[in-house]
Amino acid sequence: MSIPIYQVDSFTGKPFKGNPAGVCVLEEPGETQWMQNMAKEMNLSETAFLYKLKDSYNLRWFTPKVEVEMCGHATLASAHILWSEKYESENSELRFHSLSGILKAKMLDGWIELDFPQRPQEQVEAPPGLLEALGVKAIYVGKNKFDFFVEVSSANEVRALSPDFRMLREFNVRGVIVTAKSDLPEYDFVSRFFAPGAGIDEDPVTGSAHCCLAPYWSQKIGKKEMVAYQASERGGVVKVRLTGDRVYLMGKSVTIFKGELTI
Repeated sequence: MSIPIYQVDSFTGKPFKGNPAGVCVLEEPGETQWMQNMAKEMNLSETAFLYKLKDSYNLRWFTPKVEVEMCGHATLASAHILWSEKYESENSELRFHSLSGILKAKMLDGWIELDFPQRPQEQVEAPPGLLEALGVKAIYVGKNKFDFFVEVSSANEVRALSPDFRMLREFNVRGVIVTAKSDLPEYDFVSRFFAPGAGIDEDPVTGSAHCCLAPYWSQKIGKKEMVAYQASERGGVVKVRLTGDRVYLMGKSVTIFKGELTI
């Protein structure tokens, strides 16, 4: 039996930018260890596995090392594949059953919009070694269910970050978000995301991190709709919009290759 698999660059309209994700479309639920092995074989920050239910899809995400509870860019990639490969009509709203509850996707003027839960942070004292591992002085430190959250004083500091990943790996969190107000007029804020404990030293563009970034910057600058840039080497643009306890993430995607698993 052959299984279709795709690689998609998410949160970008250009090949080889944004964040690459694997998308594996199954006819039935996959065995967990097999999916973990496949994610390790793909060697991308996340690979999504989905199969059709009656009027929705089951969706799971794996890094090369662990299953994760929330992933934006691989959900964006999954929606892109379901539409571009004609599994579903582009006019349809997609529903995904995931570890983060029901997630939705729809197409709006060439952009994919994802409906995700907010994951706000609360201010905390920086744990010993965190700022030293990042090599920064923080003006704010917070933490949510998944990640530490660090604001620094300038976008240039975010771009120049060169963390000690060995030290970051010692913290018992999914990752660390570092952010600052943008110095470019087309963006409201910039960020980078580091998750060596989950097997990803730096994630190029992290949709789920914006479930934390969006409410923080909304409160700070007084806007419900913003445009963000994740300043990794590959880079990517995420539009965000807040409504109630939900955050809407908008991005583009490009298919890089498609093939078939022969196992």
